[in-house]
Amino acid sequence: MNIETDNQQDEGVPADFRCGYIAIVGRPNVGKSTLMNVLIGAKVSITSRKAQTTRHRITGIQTRDDAQFIYVDTPGFQTRHANALNKTLNKTVSNTLTASDVILFLVEAGTFGPADQQVLDLLPKNQPVILVINKSDRMKDKAELMPFAAKLAAMRDFTAIVPVSAKLRFQVDALEKEIQRHLPENPPIFGPDDITDRSEKFLAAEIVREKVFRLVGDELPYTSTVLIEKFEQEGNLRRVFAAILVERDTHKAMLIGNKGARLKEISTQSRLDMEKLFGGPVYLEIWVKVKSGWADNEAGLRAYGYE
Repeated sequence: MNIETDNQQDEGVPADFRCGYIAIVGRPNVGKSTLMNVLIGAKVSITSRKAQTTRHRITGIQTRDDAQFIYVDTPGFQTRHANALNKTLNKTVSNTLTASDVILFLVEAGTFGPADQQVLDLLPKNQPVILVINKSDRMKDKAELMPFAAKLAAMRDFTAIVPVSAKLRFQVDALEKEIQRHLPENPPIFGPDDITDRSEKFLAAEIVREKVFRLVGDELPYTSTVLIEKFEQEGNLRRVFAAILVERDTHKAMLIGNKGARLKEISTQSRLDMEKLFGGPVYLEIWVKVKSGWADNEAGLRAYGYE
């Protein structure tokens, strides 16, 4: 499985081949990462029920005979806290919007609040924006979906409105066809087997961070991150040495758990996900380190890979 590549062009591509960047935006926790993983058919963007799970610009690539879709999963636009981390995340969202050919604006079926409005206000006026109403299967009264869509349609001249359920793959094919109609005619940028432009080292860190979000739940504040201190490959075996950074000793204790049980579970689940994604055995070691103030230090954020 190819994970990153140099720009490539295939001489045999048809003249009307379409290729472009598609930004996936919305408030936190509307299903952006789940949708991208479903669209490309592989898990390259981590998911959890907690807001702020996605912190980086993640690119997922899907190539067909007549088109290449380059999806960009963005952090949810942050409004609650004004620390350096959230300011960096919001800058990432804004930069992605201006560089995309098509924008998918995700909302949750039946719900449109101030946080959704803030994202809508950010969207450029001169780019195709497809309104994607996610989790449409959860609406108890399906008759309410049309009035809800009509209310949103009055807010902006959307290129198209597509109700989907990313989790159930409902209408995902219809969404893909709609996206393809608005991509520019270009040759492919990536190779036919590439699924992301991110390195295995980056993906390893994201997998560990997902397990922290999922297994520690609401006990641990958002101020934790994962740093891969060493990533080695010997044949098909990958050796990964990771550090989870937290703000306080009490956070460290939460992550380790009783007799190390929680950290062991984080390690086991992370290793299994890495082996599935990388297609080979993984040796994984994880430590927990206390580094106070890392999330509000701009120079430190750049060192930890935040753009």
